[in-house]
Amino acid sequence: MTVVTDDKKGVAARRSDRAEAPGARAAAELAASGALDDLFAKIDAGAIELTGDGGFIPGLIKAAVERGLQAELTSHVGYDKGDPNAALFDNSRNGTTPKTVLTQVGDVDLDVPRDRLGTFCPQLVPKGARRLGGIDEMIISLYAGGMTVRDIEHFLASTLGAELSRETISKITDQVCDEVAQWQQRPLDALYPVIFLDAIVVKVRDGAHVTNRSAHIAVGVDMDGIKHVLGIWIQTSEGAKFWAGVCADLANRGVRDVLIVCCDGLTGLPEAIEATWRHATVQTCVVHLIRASMRFVGYQDRKAVAAALRPVYTAANAAAARTELDTFTDSTWGKKYPHAVATWNAAWERFIPFLAFPPELRRVIYTTNSIESLNYQLRKVSKNRGHFPNDAAVVKLLWLAICNIEDKRARDRAKEKGLPPDQRKAAGRLVEGQVVTNWKQALAQLALIYPERINQHL
Repeated sequence: MTVVTDDKKGVAARRSDRAEAPGARAAAELAASGALDDLFAKIDAGAIELTGDGGFIPGLIKAAVERGLQAELTSHVGYDKGDPNAALFDNSRNGTTPKTVLTQVGDVDLDVPRDRLGTFCPQLVPKGARRLGGIDEMIISLYAGGMTVRDIEHFLASTLGAELSRETISKITDQVCDEVAQWQQRPLDALYPVIFLDAIVVKVRDGAHVTNRSAHIAVGVDMDGIKHVLGIWIQTSEGAKFWAGVCADLANRGVRDVLIVCCDGLTGLPEAIEATWRHATVQTCVVHLIRASMRFVGYQDRKAVAAALRPVYTAANAAAARTELDTFTDSTWGKKYPHAVATWNAAWERFIPFLAFPPELRRVIYTTNSIESLNYQLRKVSKNRGHFPNDAAVVKLLWLAICNIEDKRARDRAKEKGLPPDQRKAAGRLVEGQVVTNWKQALAQLALIYPERINQHL
């Protein structure tokens, strides 16, 4: 007896939906009627190719598109082709113009009809259009997935036989630049209780040199506990000057207050935050601090040292944490690894604000791991490139990658819709739109700590 699982049922349901689509049903009816038997025989004999130059499917597309173009021209001039009364109309047909367009099955040669007065502007294949059938969307998707312009050029040539220049491919991907600019300048909420900041390092050409630059990404948690990517900034200057520009950008887009900014000890950021949002708390990411303190700890000792440090960041308050750090300093591990102690002492003033918060809120600001997960995915996309030509290219790719990642996860979740929760394997939202766990409890604690700043936004 064969057991059909819910996963298989879901696949079977999707296959059934596709089989019932009008196009699939029409093809099945033609095959069942025997109308395609001669075609199948020629395909089997190798006399006809399905795809590629001169293939059946490109020929079918050509016939369908030209039929549509002729219908458009008929509507434009006002009479059917071959109409004996054509001379009575002001405008008339005037032959065709050859045109080659790229489709998802390769190049298709079209004969585009034209009119005598030159006023016909087809909508099916607009003037100047050289690509049909989602080719632009395909190229943008490949680019967002991490393929370089050179890779896409080779892919199109090897799979579709299409010869698109790198300049054309670049222009296609640049179509999203306006959307990126609108996203980067969109209005933001007046208050974000928590903002996380982290960065990935990218290589960008600067004149005759290639330099390392940090692409900083800010993720804000709104009053509903939903995470949003607020922006991407490429660091072109050091320290306070750069961060002053980032804070000014957020303020100009409507952010009037931030309660807590969680980051990894970025130079100049605390001063810029305090100058823009005077009452904001800048909190060092505890996980980053732990990692930094373990940098020079031998691998065989890491578990023991991490366990010895745990009482420091789980202490009830700053005084208790200081006592625990002193205890660690005087211990065997503290004496063996003084660098670990020095790391905690150097970051102490930016670490202790964390200890003033209750457990529900500590879990929210404990780490920037959510944004680090995003950055991990972005690194996989950007690693194929030796370097970027400019800062705008970095922002374009990262924005496309974020959209691509979230869309892919959304499609996976849609496939599992209707399955019991314990059988769903699709990943949730990575960052954009993700809801913070136990946010209601954390918000209640924030309202107690910052009543005058929170209540006006509730």
